[in-house]
Amino acid sequence: MTRLKERIIGLIGAVGPIPVSEYMALCLFDPEDGYYTTREPFGAAGDFVTAPEISQMFGELVAVWLYQAWQGGGRPLPATFAEIGPGRGTLMKDMLRTWSRLDPALAAEASFAMIETSPRLTEIQKETLAGQSPALSWHQTIDTLPQQPLFIIGNELFDAVPIRQFVYVGAGWRERMVGLDEQDNLHFFAGAGSVDPALLPAGAADALQGAIVEVAPARAALMAAIAERIAGHGGAGLFIDYGHLEPGFGDTLQAVRRHDHEDVLANPGGADLTAHVDFAALAAAVREHGLQAELTTQSEFLLGMGLLERAGALGARADDVARQAISEAVKRLAGPDAMGELFKVMKILPAAKTG
Repeated sequence: MTRLKERIIGLIGAVGPIPVSEYMALCLFDPEDGYYTTREPFGAAGDFVTAPEISQMFGELVAVWLYQAWQGGGRPLPATFAEIGPGRGTLMKDMLRTWSRLDPALAAEASFAMIETSPRLTEIQKETLAGQSPALSWHQTIDTLPQQPLFIIGNELFDAVPIRQFVYVGAGWRERMVGLDEQDNLHFFAGAGSVDPALLPAGAADALQGAIVEVAPARAALMAAIAERIAGHGGAGLFIDYGHLEPGFGDTLQAVRRHDHEDVLANPGGADLTAHVDFAALAAAVREHGLQAELTTQSEFLLGMGLLERAGALGARADDVARQAISEAVKRLAGPDAMGELFKVMKILPAAKTG
């Protein structure tokens, strides 16, 4: 049993069942025993592999998109290029290299920022990015970024923002809670209070017994803050995550440890907890600020940005082993049975801009 699990059992024993959102926040971000505050989860030696760790091509194409968005916005300077939830810094390292090659003047004059809440991951990022020529600054929130145009990327950010779950039981919806069973083991329960119908999607009244719906006010609030900054100062955003383009019903909360799924309640603080992202809800938050939100799949985005062409260019200078690795990376990033269809992309641009 993890130390955090013992603490959560004690907490529930003292105050009663807690909402899924609170359980998820404790598991991921508890200052002493949270998943992201106590370990480095990324890469083959960790619990999961993100797209930047698969191939440099991902970061290069993301950098090109942000550069094109900057050009389309009139090449404003000063401007901030930022990553929120930057893992161990691999994506930013690839982007900085790409921007330096595309436009040395941009690399010299723009501001570059990392938005990270975990002190442990901040230190890892600083190690990864040591020696980079553009000056980097670290921030815990977007609020402390300079008041200037913002070009921001978030890769696998929103899946780890805590969600609320509601379950249809009896004649109505109840919040899904984490409590204790008769043996003092963690267990899911339906809460006692009714749920505000405004939080529920269309069709909720016709749901079947046991149906689950997920809402994420914390995600919407974060997206709204980013959109407000872009609407007020200019810029663009790119957000990539696994999820769905249309809202619906279902339990997507999952735990991942050592590259495999496990029971969500088994190892609080020892496994990554995530849930699929409702991109329709994020897009709505963006559009409320007068911005354009375009949704597509990771496959369509990367192929449209020239993934195959970039792979060919890298392969032309590589040996057979490296060419095979490049080919496998393309399949993992864009293949329909890998990340290509499961992962979605949201582009945020000024309302008059598309592409």
